[in-house]
Amino acid sequence: MTNGNARIWHVSDDLAARYAEGVLPEPDAWSLEKHVEGCGGCAATVSEAVRGTAAGTVLAQVRDAVLASMPPAQAAPAVRRSSPRRPRVPHRFARLLWAAGPAVRGAWLPAVLVVAAGALALAYGTGYPGARALLLAVAPVVPVAGVALSYGPHADPLHEVTAATPGGGLRLALTRTVAVLAVSLPLLTLTGLLLPASGAPAAAAWLLPGLALALGSLALASFVGCRTAALLTGGGWLLAVLGPVPAAPGGAAGARLAEQLSRCFDGVGAQSAWASAAVLSAVLVTARRPVYDRPLGR
Repeated sequence: MTNGNARIWHVSDDLAARYAEGVLPEPDAWSLEKHVEGCGGCAATVSEAVRGTAAGTVLAQVRDAVLASMPPAQAAPAVRRSSPRRPRVPHRFARLLWAAGPAVRGAWLPAVLVVAAGALALAYGTGYPGARALLLAVAPVVPVAGVALSYGPHADPLHEVTAATPGGGLRLALTRTVAVLAVSLPLLTLTGLLLPASGAPAAAAWLLPGLALALGSLALASFVGCRTAALLTGGGWLLAVLGPVPAAPGGAAGARLAEQLSRCFDGVGAQSAWASAAVLSAVLVTARRPVYDRPLGR
């Protein structure tokens, strides 16, 4: 694997063959997959080794079927990209965005922007005083929805294949969860800071609850599937917070919602409970790790 330098190495034919046969130890397989992301020559070596296996034959048949169903204008570039010569490596940010999952590159991201813009319009366009409280009530559900849309058979056409690779399974699920949190947490927190307080909790008070619900949803997904888990965690949260609000008299709905959120968010006790829930969810996710190597239910 080395090339005269401990920091520079390339994939040998033997290493590529063992990877293609599925007998390479998992840490070495992870290292190989990370290396070929930026090394076109090694990517071609591994690709050639995989083509010689039974799985490579099946993948070649799938590729031919896909190309046969594509219009000629799209099929020609695809054929050129499949050349065994050194492939052109896309920009790292583009690869990272693609790996981040359907939630970040699909309809979820515009939905987050709509939630943020809607809260600002509600506060400064109509003068509604409870805009921050309403945003804080919805914000913890946003990462949950992103996690649900990022992983599972509905998110990846080749989910069964990717889940079985060393870079798939729980590793891929956590990568996409981090991408969802990295987008939603700062964006919605910044939006909360721009809204009038009007008795609502601090703009950052929802961060631990949002993290706990996202991890809880990911842990529950190992039992019931991503979308069902998101429905249970996100729906349960909205029901608990928004349920008592319609009973508020007159125009006191905003104040009642702010009061509900204060009970859930404010104080060391409440935040400690959310932190404990996040830790327990992370432990459960780790304990259930083998389950993520199989296709999760819907």
